[in-house]
Amino acid sequence: MNLWVYAAKRVLLMIPTLLGALTVTFVVMQFVPGGPVEQIMAEARAAAGPGAGEGGGYKAGRDLDKKQRDELMKLYGFDKPAHVRYFEMLGSFLRFDLGKSFLQNKDVWALIKEKLPVSLSLGLWTFFISYLISIPLGVSKAVREGSRFDAATTFLVLLGYAIPGFVLGVLLIVLFAGGSFFEWFPLRGLTSDHWAELSAWGKVKDYLWHLVLPLVCLVIHSFAVTTLLTKNTFVEEIRKQYVLVARAKGLGERRVLYKHIFRNALIPLVTGFPAAFIGAFFAGAVLIETLFSLDGLGLLGYESIVRRDYPVVLGSLYLFTLIALVVKLLSDLLYTVVDPRVQFTAVSR
Repeated sequence: MNLWVYAAKRVLLMIPTLLGALTVTFVVMQFVPGGPVEQIMAEARAAAGPGAGEGGGYKAGRDLDKKQRDELMKLYGFDKPAHVRYFEMLGSFLRFDLGKSFLQNKDVWALIKEKLPVSLSLGLWTFFISYLISIPLGVSKAVREGSRFDAATTFLVLLGYAIPGFVLGVLLIVLFAGGSFFEWFPLRGLTSDHWAELSAWGKVKDYLWHLVLPLVCLVIHSFAVTTLLTKNTFVEEIRKQYVLVARAKGLGERRVLYKHIFRNALIPLVTGFPAAFIGAFFAGAVLIETLFSLDGLGLLGYESIVRRDYPVVLGSLYLFTLIALVVKLLSDLLYTVVDPRVQFTAVSR
């Protein structure tokens, strides 16, 4: 019962958190110069060319611009007061209607679904590769704490973490993607132009080959925290009394490690799976997707902010904030599944 009370209170706390994120973003947008109407008109003038307004006179051109601007303001709802637009937005979000993009004339849901496969590819591979590397490495570092192996790997892990993913990506492109030295890997996209013509195995190889450089950038930056967390958690468990008792009973080191220590030390890592899984889709993805021309959610969000496509910005923020809050709740509840000693009795008082 206490668990359900805790979950209900956390769900109720999500509402002001979600409202706060949306409200702050909405308010900031009201003061940002160069809104979507101005963006559309500027693009229309650029497409018309430098001589588009000649012959009609300055006043006629100015009146035409004003008329177009008024029509666009009405079309996108900017003729309404800000507070009216704000509550209309909240009403739409309650129905999970994320609106329609101003500039791409598509539903925000459709845009997210269109870009999701790229972010899924990057996120899933980053998550699995990071954990496959960091957990065995963290265990090895804990068992050999203080050794040269521990010191050397700590230096390499922290060095990889300190290098920004974007900088590493530029370096990899220069070295291995035809920048100045070797042309071993493709420069952009997740597949080649002739991908449809390849065999099934050829498509798999082509897809994986395109993933190499982006994944190197994302994995190197993301697995350092998990590696050090794994090491510190195992070191803490190794020093506990029950390990000394198990060793005193004559149990072998491998049995002590994998039967007793491993189960307890993995609790923080297992409970962090949901957050790490979701975080892998977005952490650093904007710069990496931009650098390698990967048309995913990160690039969509960046372009929407630059071009003032407010429905995409607010709709994506609403969806991803809601997902993050739910995942955080699941991570906390997962503690009670993997460790029955965790109780929420204090919450119910």
